[in-house]
Amino acid sequence: MDKLVLTGGRPLTGEVSISGAKNSAVAVIPAAILVDGPCRIENLPDIKDVKALIDILKDLGSEVTYEEDVVCINSQTLTSYTATYDMVKCLRGSYYLLGALLGKFKKAEVSFPGGCDFGFRPIDQHIKGFEALGAKVEINHGIVKLEASKLRGNQIYMDVVSVGATINIMLAAVKAEGTTTIENAAKEPHVVDVANFLNAMGANIKGAGTDVIKIKGVKNLSGGAVHSIIPDQIEAGTFMIAAAATKGDVVVKNIIPKHMESLSAKLLEMNVSVEEGGDWIRIIGTSDIQKANIKTLPYPGFPTDLQPPICVMLCLAKGTSTITEGVWDSRFQYVDELKRMGALIRVEGRMAVVEGVANLSGAPVKAVDLRAGAAMVVAGLVADGETEVYETCYIDRGYENFEEKLKGLGAKIRREKIDVK
Repeated sequence: MDKLVLTGGRPLTGEVSISGAKNSAVAVIPAAILVDGPCRIENLPDIKDVKALIDILKDLGSEVTYEEDVVCINSQTLTSYTATYDMVKCLRGSYYLLGALLGKFKKAEVSFPGGCDFGFRPIDQHIKGFEALGAKVEINHGIVKLEASKLRGNQIYMDVVSVGATINIMLAAVKAEGTTTIENAAKEPHVVDVANFLNAMGANIKGAGTDVIKIKGVKNLSGGAVHSIIPDQIEAGTFMIAAAATKGDVVVKNIIPKHMESLSAKLLEMNVSVEEGGDWIRIIGTSDIQKANIKTLPYPGFPTDLQPPICVMLCLAKGTSTITEGVWDSRFQYVDELKRMGALIRVEGRMAVVEGVANLSGAPVKAVDLRAGAAMVVAGLVADGETEVYETCYIDRGYENFEEKLKGLGAKIRREKIDVK
């Protein structure tokens, strides 16, 4: 077990390059199951979730070579449609195996996924989509079993906007007979990225990035193409917030600025300087952070994954701010950790009321989930004295070389092993 030790009060300065998007990678890798030949995926982030998925594909029978940020996958040799609990227990994105295996074999058996715990996250919209395509669904002893004699295209209306269900239905529908229409579809950048990957392999998907996606089924995905994962919107946002909170001056490179518009707008509202180029954003912080009211929403709204880091910044703002969580039902579990550092936050259901304070003070804290872990690191960067962040396994699931990138910006941060007695 590891912990991160930070000494706060140092403005971040310099340049940082953003890695490939975690949320895209964990969907594109399972999508490779559907390809009837080799494919090459580039710009993969070096994170635990990616490595776990690659191991799962190997266990299922795919031929995989993985080196640095590139993976080559040939799923023609894949023989199994069963992913056990031991394979998926630490991986939320494992539910994409359901759509991919169903599309390939017309069968799938996948244990309920693991990952971060911040409230009940149902898969009812996934099941609704699979059933609409002709699959029978059984859930027994924590295992989701899907089976279909034939998959047929259908019109599917999503009762709630769900990124996971939108992608899973796309995966199951690309080889189904006829046309599938997904209405009220999620518009997130990684939905578009998965569609672009599948289209490069021979799928016929139109409308990704809008609320109506149409998939015309094809007999096979020939493969042979190369796909590069988009930059990570959430990693970029985390560094933008860290730069602003520490009163720093940082150029965040290798990004798509349009993906950052909701965050950039809020930072401007909070009196932070934001400069934008073709593939970079420069953040110049201020000692006069203004209060703001934030509500997380599906894209293009403010990302729920940036809610914990922005909360740290609101702790230092002048006046009273509010955060309304519009995506998950229990994403304020990290608040008690910030209170240990002197934050004044009151949670009322899906809303947090944040009273600005003069400063935070270093303390031992833990990461209760992936993005909350990043928030604890941001808090350590701005706090007086030393902060120890425990449960770093969560952070490692989604951020590539996080402490090394922060060191490159001047942060005083180190990783230490914890003696377990």
